[in-house]
Formats: sequence, structure tokens, C-alpha cells
Amino acid sequence: MKLYIKNHTFHYEMENLIRLFFPNEKITVIKEVPKVLEQPYVYTEISHKIIVKTEINGYKNENSLSLTEDEIENERRMAEIIFNFLTEYTEVKPPWGLLTGVRPVKLLRRLMEDEGLMGAIHHYRNKFFVSNEKIALARRTEAFEKEILTLSKKNSFSLYISIPFCPSRCKYCSFVMQSIERTKHLVEPYVDLLCKELVHTAEIAKTLKLNLETIYMGGGTPTTLSPEQLSKVLKTIRENFDLSTCREITVEAGRPDTITKEKLIALKENKVERISINPQTLNDDVLKVIGRKHNTQQTLNAYNLAREIGFESINMDLIAGLPSDTYESFVNTLNGVCDLNPECITVHTLSMKRSSTLTEEGVKLDTQQAEESAKMLRYTEQKLTDKDYIPYYLYRQSRMAGNLENVGWSKRGKECLYNVYVMDETHTIFGCGAGAVTKLKSPEFQYLERIFNFKYPYEYIDRFEEMIQRKNQVSDFYKKYF
Repeated sequence: MKLYIKNHTFHYEMENLIRLFFPNEKITVIKEVPKVLEQPYVYTEISHKIIVKTEINGYKNENSLSLTEDEIENERRMAEIIFNFLTEYTEVKPPWGLLTGVRPVKLLRRLMEDEGLMGAIHHYRNKFFVSNEKIALARRTEAFEKEILTLSKKNSFSLYISIPFCPSRCKYCSFVMQSIERTKHLVEPYVDLLCKELVHTAEIAKTLKLNLETIYMGGGTPTTLSPEQLSKVLKTIRENFDLSTCREITVEAGRPDTITKEKLIALKENKVERISINPQTLNDDVLKVIGRKHNTQQTLNAYNLAREIGFESINMDLIAGLPSDTYESFVNTLNGVCDLNPECITVHTLSMKRSSTLTEEGVKLDTQQAEESAKMLRYTEQKLTDKDYIPYYLYRQSRMAGNLENVGWSKRGKECLYNVYVMDETHTIFGCGAGAVTKLKSPEFQYLERIFNFKYPYEYIDRFEEMIQRKNQVSDFYKKYF
């Protein structure tokens, strides 16, 4: 698919919008428009008006709309024409309309502040073409999020710790991680330097008199570390950060095949209250297809062991739309997880990332899969609402089956606050470890600055001092905006 661009800078949003309808195709953006357009194409132009043309496999259409003085509205109008053309051609109407952003709930909140509730709903329905079903879900989620957001103060921050190692790479995964088998020799020096970075970060937070709200250790799979290594990292945090204001410490245990009694005890002894145990599915055949190295019984064993050790806040991740999974199988999985009664259940929709193994193997999203995934999510909302779970955070990704969403469901009072803060971009998040990103948030403006750590463990180790020097930017930011 060709996207021709003339006299405007809206190519990023237009490209993402076209990808909603053609998730398996490469979208080529062309700014030097030739005399003869090569189909299939979408042509876009800003002159005395907004002009859009398209030709796809015999389908041809052309339309134009007047320009306004508001550039954002001009971008939306261009997107509206493209959306209507591609909806007509494909006979598919994405449930989130022409929204392509990660944070639709944050956008809804901003519209509510500017236009009131009814104005925001009208905007979502009539300008963004979001379905009534998704508007209702966004409204519910926003209401529960708002309670959590009020806990954050001007000088609040959260801490993210990256453990970029996994037992193996899942076929749907595109995260930067390293197989523990191939990089075992890097783990010990990595942990040593991670602790050094944590000490340095704690000194910055103390100097700036910041209050730590939440801690999240993710990855990768943090429980690929040994009990001793987990204790070392967590002890470094406890000894260097002021935890008097910290509301939660979460560790994404994740893969059931990495969870042992000794590791759970190490977490518990170091004041970790929340963990994730992520089956993705309780169908062993599907687990094999997606490259997970555990089975359902290992998930159940890990969950029961965590309860025996005394964990009272457990999240479990599921994925709707996995290859070879069916609606009936997904229902059995969700029912089985509900029977365990975890405090949180996060239901993701399969996202076909370009660098995932599934994509490399030629697996594609299709209409039937989109319909199945939508059906799975409708059952999820009904089932979890009946079980007294609430939707407390929501986000979207590109190339999702059915252009749907990921939702975190929780029992009241058991929400993961970090998830809300990171999705809303509420306050500063200090990132430590390979692949982590420090996001500095101005309290007065919707403005973020980012400081990137090196992605891979070997880079993190080899160029550690260079990376540490980057964090001097933190103090400069706070001097400027606080």
C-alpha cells in the first residue's frame, strides 16, 4: 500500500490509520508525488482544501473537505475521509474508530475536562467514530483510574527495574530480552551494575526530595534470577530508597516455569506484596504453538505455591486471539482463572509485532480472528463484571487483532497503581536496567523528557558509566520545571 503525502506533515497518523485496515501489509510513505500514482494507494494533499483520493483493486474514490485554522482538526478531517473510504472498501469498521493512539482513556479524560462528559462522548462518537461499546468501556475505566490518579502529588515518582532475561522467547514477543541459556554469563555482572544504578538513582531522588509511590520490576522475566540475585536487587532498593511513601512493590514473576519456593520466599522477605503469574492460556496445545515452555499444571502449581507463601495480591495475564485458540478454549481458560480467584486479571489482545517470531513465520491477522477476539473480549467483560472485577486501566497497541485493546481488571482496592501511572503518564518514572526508559514529567504541563538506557545487557555492561552520566539530565530537568 502506497501513502502519498503532499503539502502536509500528517503522515504518521495517516500511516497508522491505514494500518488499522491493512495490518499485514507494508505501508510505504511517499513524499515526492509522481505524475502517475501506483496503486493500491491513498493520496493525501493540503492545498486550499483537504484532498484525499484512493484506488485499491478497482475501488476508486475521491473527496475533499474545507480547511480550518486548527491544524489538529485538519488532521482529523483528513483521517475521517480515509476512514470512510477504507471502511467502505473493506466492510470493516474498527471499534475504536479512527483512534490509533495507545491511551484512549487519557484522551477521553482530557476531552471531559475541556468539553464536559456529554461533549466528550459526542466527540468520541461523532468525530472519532468510536463504537458505543468502547465508549462505555473507556468511561468505566476512566472513573476507576481517576481515584488512583488523585494519590499522585507534584513531587511523586515511581521506579521501574528491568530484568531483560527470559527462559525462552515467546513467538508473539517483540520485547528486548535475552534467553537465559545464551546469556547466563552476563547475569551476575548485570545484577551488580543494576544495583549500582539503583544506588545512583536513589541519590538523585533523595537530593530532589521526591516521594516514591510505586515500584515495578518487569522484564523479561525477573524470576529468571536466582533467589540470591533477587534478594540482592530488592535489598539494594530497601537500603537506599525512602520507602515510607511507597504504596506497592510489584514483581512480574510471569513465567510459571521460573517460579520456585525459594524465589517466592526471597520476594516475600523483601516486602514484595504483588506478583504476576502469567499463564496466557490454560490450553496446553496453544502453549506449544506460541512457544511457551510451561504447561497448565505448572501454572496451577505456581499459583498455589504463591498462596501458601502468603501472597495476597496476584495478577494473571491472558491473551485473546492466540494462534490455534478458539472462543470455547478461551472461555475455559478465563473460567479456570476466575476459579482461582486472583486479585487481578489482565486480558491482552494478540498484537502481531513486526519483529515477533509469529510474524516472521508468516502468521497474519484476518477477519475471522478479529471477530473471534472481539467475542472473547465481550465474554471477558461480562464474566469479570459478574465476578466483581473492575476495569482499572486500558491501553492499545499497533497491529492488534480486531484493533481491540488490553484491559487490566481488578478486585476493588487491589489495582496495580504503577500500571495506571505509567499509562496516564502521571508523574516521573525512573527506569533502571537494560532497555529501561526514564520519563521525566513536568507537573504544570503535559510535557515529558526521556532518558534511554542501553537496550541490551552487553551494551548496558560495556557502556555503563556513559549511561550513568545521562542521568545528570534529571537534575537539570527538575531545576527547569520545578
